[in-house]
Amino acid sequence: MTIHKIPVNKLSPEALQGVIEEFISRYGTDYGETEASPETSFRQVKNKLEKGLAVLIFDNEAETTNIFLTSDPILKKLDAL
Repeated sequence: MTIHKIPVNKLSPEALQGVIEEFISRYGTDYGETEASPETSFRQVKNKLEKGLAVLIFDNEAETTNIFLTSDPILKKLDAL
């Protein structure tokens, strides 16, 4: 399994938008008692990526891109590989 962290600044604005929109479509906009609009969710995810609170991960084997919070235990396991 080959995993790569993709720096946000290496993507075009259009590509970043597509990755974020696809991520949101997979995980929805339900964040508890109140549901966030897709626009709000987009801004929140983009903000976390830009501030370094989340990272883009590309899996060569699955040919997928995902977004993880930097505090996610799964990401810490990937860093150990």
